[in-house]
Amino acid sequence: MGGLSIWHWLIVLAVVLLVFGTKRLTSGAKDLGSAVKEFKKGMRDDDKPTGQLGNQSRTDETATDKQRDDDHVQR
Repeated sequence: MGGLSIWHWLIVLAVVLLVFGTKRLTSGAKDLGSAVKEFKKGMRDDDKPTGQLGNQSRTDETATDKQRDDDHVQR
């Protein structure tokens, strides 16, 4: 009645593999990994000082303005 042994975990793993299949589990693991990566990236961006974030947003606005100008010229 104590904890689960290695055999119990192997049986649980086999049942999970049978139910979900390996493709679904690997795609789920990739999705989870990319979500963790994006979360960590977002946390790093929050740690940046406000001045650095302002410079980045100004660069993005300049690129957006240039794109608008290019779109206007093409019409």
